[in-house]
Amino acid sequence: MMLALGFFVFQMETLPYQSFKQKLGWRHPATARVGMRPAHQYTGPEDETITLSGVLLPELTGGRLSLDMMRYMADQGEAWPLIEGTGQVYGYYAIEGLEINKELFFADGSARRYDFTLSLIRVGDDDLHRLGTLTETLKSFIFQP
Repeated sequence: MMLALGFFVFQMETLPYQSFKQKLGWRHPATARVGMRPAHQYTGPEDETITLSGVLLPELTGGRLSLDMMRYMADQGEAWPLIEGTGQVYGYYAIEGLEINKELFFADGSARRYDFTLSLIRVGDDDLHRLGTLTETLKSFIFQP
């Protein structure tokens, strides 16, 4: 497993990505002051986004069904826990965008190659502590001495 978004698992057989791009930011708005440089104050984190991109080759990797599943999940408008195969918990993410480019077609019009870009945005982490507890519990079952 490379990554899991909710119950969808990214792996070679489904939707293998070749690029994982994470964008983080922090807000420091300025307040103008007479005769001095503006004063800056930290007010919190900016939106956190993750962009996954890759190539689907249905003869070797996952197919169109995996992309359809991403579209279905996005249509739900839900936030899903994002967990890396290493066990790192990123938080809750909603699907913000999915870009698909089809190339190299079979005679019936189906594509031999799909280039995709999946955009995720982090949403409220009110229940993130429960996800961490669940992860630790699962680890204890899996890695019993």
